[in-house]
Amino acid sequence: MTAVCPSGVGPAGATVGSSRGSGAGSTGGQDRRYARWSRQDSSDIATDDEGVPARQLTPLERLNLDMCQDDRVVRELTVGRRIGFYKVRGEIGCGNFSHVKLGIHALTNDKVAIKILDKTKLDQKTQRLLSREISSMERLHHPNIIRLYEVVETLSRLHLVMEYAGGGELYTKISMEGKLSDIDSKIVFSQILSAVKHMHDNSIIHRDLKAENVFYTCSTCVKVGDFGFSTLSRRDETLNTFCGSPPYAAPELFRDEHYLGVFVDIWALGVMLFFMVTGTMPFRADTVAKLKRCILEGAYVLPSWVQEPCQRLIRGILQPQPSDRCSVEQMMGCEWLLPIDFPRAMEPFKLDPSYLAESTPSELEEDEAEVREALEILGITPEHILNNQGKDCRSSVTGVYRILLHRAHKRRAVESMPVVTHVVGSSVSKKDRLKAYHSLRHTSKLCVIL
Repeated sequence: MTAVCPSGVGPAGATVGSSRGSGAGSTGGQDRRYARWSRQDSSDIATDDEGVPARQLTPLERLNLDMCQDDRVVRELTVGRRIGFYKVRGEIGCGNFSHVKLGIHALTNDKVAIKILDKTKLDQKTQRLLSREISSMERLHHPNIIRLYEVVETLSRLHLVMEYAGGGELYTKISMEGKLSDIDSKIVFSQILSAVKHMHDNSIIHRDLKAENVFYTCSTCVKVGDFGFSTLSRRDETLNTFCGSPPYAAPELFRDEHYLGVFVDIWALGVMLFFMVTGTMPFRADTVAKLKRCILEGAYVLPSWVQEPCQRLIRGILQPQPSDRCSVEQMMGCEWLLPIDFPRAMEPFKLDPSYLAESTPSELEEDEAEVREALEILGITPEHILNNQGKDCRSSVTGVYRILLHRAHKRRAVESMPVVTHVVGSSVSKKDRLKAYHSLRHTSKLCVIL
């Protein structure tokens, strides 16, 4: 992560304006160098030699000055309360190899989830998984899959800055409030199903689909996250690594030496659907060994009050033989989901902002022009963007760009018709009809990734 210093400002004259300034995570000697600046010194920047007021500093210039001169900001950078352009707040989750904190972008004020990994604990296998996680997230463009904004690296830690969802996990909601209604189950499952189809269409296997990795952004919009075990794999390519959570594990993971990733994801969808409509897991045991036996036997009981079309779908998914399971396309066309208009994958969008500096206004789409204007207001110039080339997601300029682009996409989604709709028969109460239609928008408060 490199600071984007304003042109002509700061003691490091050789690097100012080149986007190759001091690392945001660096401390020690740099702090002592900046400590000899005073706030009185910084005020001179706003005037010329004759005392005539000069132009007002841009938000980017002010932020970079604060990161160099402001005692409080420098202290926050030193102790890890700031990472690059992000103010770091309380912990919101933890995983096997990481913990997740809430962050706030200092320029845009957007909330983000920051997944923090200790580099000293990353062995080669974990580093490969992390690389796959980043590449999987950047390969996907779907309204129900969380986005990666930026990767910030310091001497000791790696930070994945991602979408934040204020609604929490699907698992927590069901555990606290009980099973979902039939209508809510259809709306939520259709979004998950559409997201998984997009993954498989792009040769990505998630391998850790579960209710804990589905996150609410509003009352009826969810996103699939945590691609830490994901991998790139053709539909006919066999895998041999056991991944994921045992309660969601397909029988072949316990039984065979190799498995097809697509069928493992499909089995997990069946377990998740069972949990959504019943509030319980289909396979339960006190130990992993007993759980393994339950899964291999394929013994589970569907409550009679689950609608018959839904029962047929669950039975079609939870088939012991992988080739006998419903495909994603068959699930989307099943009777239970007939009233649902599935969300659609987005047109691939540019992850790098360099084209904004090289295009004329007439060459840009509406969202892109909006983002370029927003970047200019923040003080990010074409020079900054061009100096940013080749850094991919490991750049503060890219982070700001992706956040602003996502904001524009969300605004377009709000202005358009709902992506998920539900046709409710006249026998359903008015309360349920209203519930089905309320907040059916892909508005996202961003997403927690564990």
